[in-house]
Amino acid sequence: MGQLPTKQEIPRVRFSANEEGPPRYSSQHFDISCQQQDCNLQIPPTIVVSDGSRMELRRSSFYSTLDLVPQLEHYASTLPHSKSRPSLEALRRAFEVISSLPTTDSGNEESQSPKEKAPVRFGWVTGVMIRCMLNIWGVILFLRLSWIISQAGILLTCLIILMSVTVTSVTALSISAIATNGRVISGGAYFMISRSLGPEIGGPIGMVFSFANALACALNTVGFAEVVRDLMLEFGVVMVDKDSDVRIVGVITVTILLLISMAGMEWESKTQILFFIVLMVSFSNYLVGTFISHGPEKEAQGIFGYRSDIFISNLKPDWREPEGTFFQMFAIFFPSAIGILSGANISGDLKDPATAIPKGTLMAIVWTTVSYLVISVTVGSCVIRDASGNISDIMTGNVTDGCVDLGCTLGWNFTECIQSKSCKYGLANNVKVLGQISGFYYLITAGVFAASLSSALGFLVSAPKVFQCLCRDKIYPYIGFFAKGYGKNDEPLRAYILCYVIAVAFILIGKLNTIAALISNFFLCSYCLINFSCFHASITNSPGWRPSFHYYSKWTALFGAVISLVLMFRLTWWAALVTFSIIFFLFGYVNYNKPKVNWGSSVQAGTYNMALHLINTESRSGVKQQNACLVLSGPPNQRPALVDFVGSFTKHISLMICGDIIMEKERQTRPQEATDWLVKWMNKRKVRSFYTPFTADTLRVGAQHLLQLLGIYLSSASGLGKLKPNTLVLGFKSNWRDSSPESIEDYINTIYDTFDSNYCLCILRMMDGLDVFDQFDFEVNQGFESDESVENDDQPSPERVSADGISDKGDSDQIKTVFQNDQGKKTIDVYWIADDGGLTLLVPYLLTKRKRWHSCKVRVFIVGDEQNMVEGRNEMIALLKRFRLDFNDVIVMTDSEKHPHSKNLNRFVDSVAPFMLHDEQQECVSVQAMRQSAPWKISDKQFEAFRLKSERKVRLNEIIRRNSQHAALVLVSLPVPQSDCPSALYMAWLDALTCGLHCPAVLIRGNQQNVLTFYCQ
Repeated sequence: MGQLPTKQEIPRVRFSANEEGPPRYSSQHFDISCQQQDCNLQIPPTIVVSDGSRMELRRSSFYSTLDLVPQLEHYASTLPHSKSRPSLEALRRAFEVISSLPTTDSGNEESQSPKEKAPVRFGWVTGVMIRCMLNIWGVILFLRLSWIISQAGILLTCLIILMSVTVTSVTALSISAIATNGRVISGGAYFMISRSLGPEIGGPIGMVFSFANALACALNTVGFAEVVRDLMLEFGVVMVDKDSDVRIVGVITVTILLLISMAGMEWESKTQILFFIVLMVSFSNYLVGTFISHGPEKEAQGIFGYRSDIFISNLKPDWREPEGTFFQMFAIFFPSAIGILSGANISGDLKDPATAIPKGTLMAIVWTTVSYLVISVTVGSCVIRDASGNISDIMTGNVTDGCVDLGCTLGWNFTECIQSKSCKYGLANNVKVLGQISGFYYLITAGVFAASLSSALGFLVSAPKVFQCLCRDKIYPYIGFFAKGYGKNDEPLRAYILCYVIAVAFILIGKLNTIAALISNFFLCSYCLINFSCFHASITNSPGWRPSFHYYSKWTALFGAVISLVLMFRLTWWAALVTFSIIFFLFGYVNYNKPKVNWGSSVQAGTYNMALHLINTESRSGVKQQNACLVLSGPPNQRPALVDFVGSFTKHISLMICGDIIMEKERQTRPQEATDWLVKWMNKRKVRSFYTPFTADTLRVGAQHLLQLLGIYLSSASGLGKLKPNTLVLGFKSNWRDSSPESIEDYINTIYDTFDSNYCLCILRMMDGLDVFDQFDFEVNQGFESDESVENDDQPSPERVSADGISDKGDSDQIKTVFQNDQGKKTIDVYWIADDGGLTLLVPYLLTKRKRWHSCKVRVFIVGDEQNMVEGRNEMIALLKRFRLDFNDVIVMTDSEKHPHSKNLNRFVDSVAPFMLHDEQQECVSVQAMRQSAPWKISDKQFEAFRLKSERKVRLNEIIRRNSQHAALVLVSLPVPQSDCPSALYMAWLDALTCGLHCPAVLIRGNQQNVLTFYCQ
């Protein structure tokens, strides 16, 4: 079986109980006369775990005082003072010591400790929506949109806006899906891409994206500085010269923005809100101005107010520049849409990123799209394309001879300036049209200031946040210095300084028009990979891909990735080549160094599936980590229900190996071609599984060697160390009462070895057993539904069954099991008694992804009490939501502590009676000899020590039978026995838990390690 995992230190455990000292039981075994309404079982106490520095109250499960109930703290590994569940080794080997509660009050200790001020966290409005809207409303809105309308016309301008919105909306849907697939911490777009596609893709994008944000900060600062320079020129103020003034104002501005950023996110957020208010006032000022009647001075500038003839004239395009084309206008407008990642980039500062990012980003896109469309239509309805600004061009009388353009019908003759191309006003000639049409010109100037400064501030904050996360992942060398955070919000002050230096450098260099094209390509590349991340995670069928945001499609994500890639080359092909050259260089470095990270990315899932496919192609008798299952099926055609059950949740996404342990005495009579027959049988049944026969003396020895040897073989065959089974699946030993004690000991010791080796375990029980063949006779198990080929054959033919009970034609004896039927709208009932890392929930979730089980509703049963029933239910629903599992039906079992019915206790006592040692009636010497010769026997002392646990198993079975009469499948947490638990008693517990059900039952236990998480990893 290999070496056991390293032993962990068993925590010191105490329990709150009324009695003092070790547990004491009555001299009687079971008080079967006690009635349910009068007698109650002892409620599992609360554990107080002391680690030397603090003590915590922890709720124990129904099975054991050390085994804990499911709790949020067990899965929130990054939270302060996060708790961990006991390991399988601790559950197996720790002896429970009961004592009185400590006098120290942990709550008082915590209250006395100095409380740090909580970090600032933002909601979806201030943290995402306003931030994205400010970055989307840039200087293009105020200084370029009117010019684009003059070139492309209102219709094509609206088309350009809608095309840009299509790309950003599809990307926003992908962002929303990724952001809700677990908890997103700091790092924004880089975190999402790296955790989805792995460090090879995420690392280069993180580096490029951080640099692009720093350059975008420089560009927006220069845009602001140019507006200030032009305003200074209007008043005749010049500091040095035009270019130097832009550099001076730019450096001063970015320095002020740096100080605001380093003051903390709270100050930065307040500044952004101020900018937002200024923009709202500016928009209102513009809209009011469109309704104000304009005098001759404004009309000379081409501003006439709302007129249908102006609207109709501006509908169509009027390309004037040599490069005036549709895609050129699109290239000019599209950079205004790159701000949709602004909210996601500060994900670490959001209260609830999973809610804030989708809601805030999509709402920002909606409102900014409406604003762009409204401004396009309104300005195109009020202003003509060309005007001279000369009042003397007004027409007197009705003389229109020689007059051209729309101005003639409006009483103005702008023919001279149109023909000489010297017009200074109108949509095509003046970029300050919005200010001229507004009620007060300088409010629009204030809006330009707010738009440019808010974008610059947003990029200045985003770049360090993303870069800090990249540095902490240690993907690239020599950048770890910038990973350090300061203050309650973990501010990346060092990264702020680095971003500031980069921005200042490019402001001083100037000539940023060339860099602007590169920045747009950087952002488009990020959009492409975000969409591809969503698409790739969807098609790999990874169990970890469970976004709570459902309004996305893998095909729209693929469309977004393709269209982003096309736009990169269509807008600026040379910038696209430079971008991909940088990406490939950084990718090569990461791929060569292979950083030691395990994020569970979709690329790893895809590689896993590819490796499985390659091995599957090479050999079916050879032999994945997502749960990889070794099924002790024997010949698979003898236990089709066991094979179908495991295949239902492993097909296409995980590894399944059917292990056939052949006893030494059977090996001689086994046909040589038996393996080929069984492989054909699985192929005919469309079971994606490997078949591996192994000869051993006992079941226990065979299982040990299979687990060990298959792991070694698969690791070497695939090159992936984790391509090996981590879950053992058994059938229930339904004939255990009639079996020899040695076979029970062998069966239970196989289970014990599984626990001791830190493997997960599943035991499937069909009500009439799993075996289809009984020795040499062919029998149809009553738990299965037979097809016609089986029903019509009363006698086994030579074609059907050979002398050893194995089919001569593995593809003809297909027996239909309940797992091949459409389950309709039945329920899958999960009794999650003990916290095992989430495997108990993962299996039913994977089942509901299959067509036959898709309509089933999963019900989760937990143990609780009436006083805290509502609180316990709400806590479990919140935990399920954090797992992104759509399980909303949670039932709290408040009567689990009641005493079981006497007839059920009698049945349990009768089942173990043949295995009792009755040592109280034996002499001391003979007792010791009997224990050594028959270790499976149950002594009177052991039976009494485990009395309460036995009663709980019987009581839980009563609850299951009452609640799950019409369920399609029942899953129950498998109790982990102490190392001194006799095998016969544990076998009786398994029988007591699952007896009397009318559907398949699964006893399931994870290895106490998380298979469900809150995070994207």
